[in-house]
Amino acid sequence: MERNFRQILREELDYQGLTVKELASKSKVAKGALDSYLGKQASMPPADTAVRLANALGVTVEYLLNGQDSSRESTSPFFSSPRKRTLLRLFDELLPEDQKLVLDLIKTIKKNRNEQ
Repeated sequence: MERNFRQILREELDYQGLTVKELASKSKVAKGALDSYLGKQASMPPADTAVRLANALGVTVEYLLNGQDSSRESTSPFFSSPRKRTLLRLFDELLPEDQKLVLDLIKTIKKNRNEQ
């Protein structure tokens, strides 16, 4: 499933726990402009605005535009989406014995899916 700029921007805001107002302040992009990028019309920002948003979020412009970051993915494809980063962060916060349980659960789910 290919994601668009609006979806990627929303996911990144949610992942970082930022409001639109906070991102507007941090990036020096008008809140109204951000609302238009996140709204149903999902307009695309000009290049200079995309750069400011990416810098404020700590991601690349490439990632914001298409959900991929070739500079990161060559070394660590795990960080290609907020969902995956959240999963890794939460996993790292678990005790080692709980990490083992999670891994066992994932292996069981995968095995059951493959058998269907």
